[in-house]
Amino acid sequence: KKTINYMGNTATTFNEQIALLEKRGMVIDMEPNKVKEILLDIGYYRLGFYWHPFVIDDNHNLLEGIKFSDIVNLYYLDVDLRNILTRYLNRIEINFRTKIVYYVSNKFKLSPTWFIDPKIVSQDFINDIDKYYSSDFKKSNKPIKKHHQKYLNDKYAPAWKTLEFFTFGVVLKIFKNLHDNDIKERISNIYGVKNMNKFISLIETLVLLRNTCAHGGVLFDLKIPKGISKIPEIEFNNNDRMSLDSSIKVVLYFLQKISNDRKCDLEKSINEIFEKYRNNGFVKRIIEGDINYIYK
Repeated sequence: KKTINYMGNTATTFNEQIALLEKRGMVIDMEPNKVKEILLDIGYYRLGFYWHPFVIDDNHNLLEGIKFSDIVNLYYLDVDLRNILTRYLNRIEINFRTKIVYYVSNKFKLSPTWFIDPKIVSQDFINDIDKYYSSDFKKSNKPIKKHHQKYLNDKYAPAWKTLEFFTFGVVLKIFKNLHDNDIKERISNIYGVKNMNKFISLIETLVLLRNTCAHGGVLFDLKIPKGISKIPEIEFNNNDRMSLDSSIKVVLYFLQKISNDRKCDLEKSINEIFEKYRNNGFVKRIIEGDINYIYK
């Protein structure tokens, strides 16, 4: 029985996939069984995202000298970046959420479910609350489920429980929809950003990066559609405000406001990841070109 994978609209065997890559100019520099193992593990289609930067014409021919191991290395560069960034983005997300819950909940003590209170949050957000506070949301988050089992008449759990399980994106929506500008400014000032529009733009960058990591998206060619807002404390390489390196600089900026030790940890880890590929010409080309990282 042949093991098959899919390429375009036609199912193909691993042998056919390898033959096609060789025809297009890729150097298969691993044992055939290892190549098949990798194709079965990662998939031909997904690996295609990583050799795509080296395609030189409409016939999908590849840059001369590109090796299968180069593509695998680029893939694992992405994996390593995704894993390390997810860890530190989670730290920022929790910190941001905690500040919103603390300041709003303490200012409006008589409204424990203030996220659906039209005096506190805009009606536009409240109209969409069932998208976020759905039956699945109540079932899949144990503390929320337990709350509703104990308090049968509560339509919603208090904000300090609920926001803990809302996504980073939904928490940002709540922040943007707060009526109380004093609280919003207090939080943005904690992170050292005076301009509210710029602060929101920076958090949106973090949410986009977090979602890309969470859903297994390709990182090396990440581009921030509108560009990252400029603030004096962040110096972007070559004034580029769209690349992954620029997004990482935003992560480092926010981490420094939370814990300088964590900021240093991330910076060291990122530099170590890129340093592994300093002598790999093809991967280094992506690191310097697409990611826009500058080697020291």
